[in-house]
Amino acid sequence: MIGGIALVCVNVLDMDVARDFYVGTLGFEVDIDAVHDGFHWFVVHAPDQPEVPLMLVLPGPPQVNGELAEQIRSLVATGHMSVGAFATNDCWATYHELKANGVEFIEAPEERFYGIDAAFRDPFGNHWRLTQRKPLTPPA
Repeated sequence: MIGGIALVCVNVLDMDVARDFYVGTLGFEVDIDAVHDGFHWFVVHAPDQPEVPLMLVLPGPPQVNGELAEQIRSLVATGHMSVGAFATNDCWATYHELKANGVEFIEAPEERFYGIDAAFRDPFGNHWRLTQRKPLTPPA
């Protein structure tokens, strides 16, 4: 049986820019920043959720080669590699804070059936959601 999420991989196009954005702008903390057998490992996590790290990877060897790596880079750059959602307790406050820090939002916060939600892109085009969930009500 699967016990949970151990790691989420996010394709990026430049490791230095990724570090600036995910650590400097979003406030993530670094778990691993190392090179092993030519593969650059860069793993970060949200300060309140170290058990769900993000591994930021460059599409290329040893995982993918040639044309496939180029296709992945192209999809990332066009925003077609939707990644997921980050949690926040106050979507509007986080939106204003991140926007002031230069984050490109493609949707302002909006009330939805599950909470308040906004959308932004990282510097490479990856599409992220910013979500303030409503408390779940148990079924009747």
